[in-house]
Amino acid sequence: LTQEDPYFKAKVIPIEEETIKNDSDFDAMISSIKDLAGQIIGLSPNLPSEASIILKNIENPSFLIHFVSSNLNSDIKQKQSLLEISNPKARAELLLSLMHTELQYAELKNKVTSKTRAELDKQQREYFLQQQMKAIKDELGGENSAEVKDMMKKAENKKWTKAAKEMFDKGVEKLDRMHPSTPDYSVVYNHLDLMLDLPWEEYTQDEYDLKKAKKILDKDHYGMDKIKERILEYLAVLKLKGDMKSPILCFVGPPGIGKTSLGKSIAAAINRKYIRVSLGGLHDESEIRGHRKTYIGAMPGRILQSIRKAKAGNPVMILDEIDKVGSDHRGDPSSALLEVLDPEQNNNFYDNYLELEYDLSKVLFIATANNLAGIQPALRDRLEIIDLSGYAIEEKIQIAKQHLLPKQKEMHGLKKAEFKLSETVLEKIIADYTRESGVRELDRQLASIMRYQAKELVLKGKLKPTVTNNDVEKVLGKPRYSNELYKTANIPGVAVGLAWTYVGGDILFIETQLSEGKGELKLTGNLGNVMKESASTAYTWLEANFKKLNIAAEVFSNKDAHIHIPEGATPKDGPSAGITMMTALASAFTGRKVKPYLAMTGEITLRGQVLPVGGIKEKVLAAKRLGIKEIIMCWQNEKDVQ
Repeated sequence: LTQEDPYFKAKVIPIEEETIKNDSDFDAMISSIKDLAGQIIGLSPNLPSEASIILKNIENPSFLIHFVSSNLNSDIKQKQSLLEISNPKARAELLLSLMHTELQYAELKNKVTSKTRAELDKQQREYFLQQQMKAIKDELGGENSAEVKDMMKKAENKKWTKAAKEMFDKGVEKLDRMHPSTPDYSVVYNHLDLMLDLPWEEYTQDEYDLKKAKKILDKDHYGMDKIKERILEYLAVLKLKGDMKSPILCFVGPPGIGKTSLGKSIAAAINRKYIRVSLGGLHDESEIRGHRKTYIGAMPGRILQSIRKAKAGNPVMILDEIDKVGSDHRGDPSSALLEVLDPEQNNNFYDNYLELEYDLSKVLFIATANNLAGIQPALRDRLEIIDLSGYAIEEKIQIAKQHLLPKQKEMHGLKKAEFKLSETVLEKIIADYTRESGVRELDRQLASIMRYQAKELVLKGKLKPTVTNNDVEKVLGKPRYSNELYKTANIPGVAVGLAWTYVGGDILFIETQLSEGKGELKLTGNLGNVMKESASTAYTWLEANFKKLNIAAEVFSNKDAHIHIPEGATPKDGPSAGITMMTALASAFTGRKVKPYLAMTGEITLRGQVLPVGGIKEKVLAAKRLGIKEIIMCWQNEKDVQ
């Protein structure tokens, strides 16, 4: 250095580099430098790819080393070290070391860059796809986010169970990812909609005012004092217990006597929602438990459907016609009802469609049936049976005056019309045009008269103040039923029996005719096995006691007895006709008539004893309705008529 100010001056002596000839190690180093330089160039986005081609074309090793060294991303000290080395081989070794470090740095940098770019690409791709999906949804039919938001808003006020909350949240997330046009969308949507519609711990306020309840029952139903008293006792128990685990009532009686409407009155008396579930003809267990929602057209069971409609978790639910439930290869609905009606189980009722347990313990179940024998024994064991019998003529007249006539007048626009039906006319309609324990047929006959009156009012502008018996026959035709039949039936060998069916009481004519023969007994009239056995028992007792009854002994050897019960198309069975068959046979054997307007019922034994039978009230009402004046029955049935 010869000068520093105002600028640097120095004397330079060129360094003459050593030459290396025929050194394979040095040649390998030069080749490695070219390869490493090519790799570094490939990993460096700022360097053009043509640079690697230029490097490969450099033939002078010294120039190659200086060219690569000058382009390294090394610091000044490292580059100075390269310059200070005069031996090309040593310089090449140091350069290779620095290039390896540079290559590692370039690879690491490239790895980080690639990872960062991949993350950015993924985010951009997802955003792009979301925008595409949104555009496709808009094009195909709109966005489902509005429905999801609406569901979420409705769910805010729901008192979910933990399991229900988890299932709803999962369902909403799934729904939000689906397009409305997909098949599963409606399945998930309908399931969530059911969960939102069901009342979860939502109850109406009960009112156990027994005076109010009695007033409502008296207003809606005439008579039935014992039944009303039992219902009031039932409501009193519910008020005192409060946990709703009281016995489940089952009203059993013939059609048309007000079983279902009694349940409706109970609901009104305690201020609860009223729902009716018809079980008549039910064969599929899924109707109670629901179908699995994966099936096409799947729905929840009738129980949950009814509660969904009531929008309250404690309605009065009428299980109508529970004795008409059947069973087949699809399952037994009666067994499913066991869980519904068992107070110990129905707090965890499982519906296949809902796929959750639902609490039915606050529901007040009331079942109705016509025939107790049609109810499965295990199901019957869970019910408290309340028998409802048919109405007497006097009761039907009062029901017609207080309920049926006002209802029919209003239905036919005759509410303000001034005309009357006297009790005599009502009695004629009941006796001559109806044969029933309830009042449905009477209601239909009154409707016919109302239609006639409406026509007369429109045509003539006025009505007669009173409907007479002649008017009744003009509208309803000639009497359908008549008691004159008993007058012509009063001949030897004919006796009148009483029968009971699920529609109420009725009478049976038992006819006996003797003919020449060998002492055989013939039975016709579509009789069941029990009835045939009763006839054989009666015949054997008479044969053994013929002297007491002054019957000729030869009658049993040279006469055939033929017992027939009319209406042969109707199946008949039961033991209660035993005494009637014995009376008819004795009348035929002795030639003496049975006392007119006398009916009888009771099972007969080989000792000649009469045993008690059931359905006494219905039989007595049928006898009264049909003009029978006296009835013979077992003394043990006295409790049934008091």
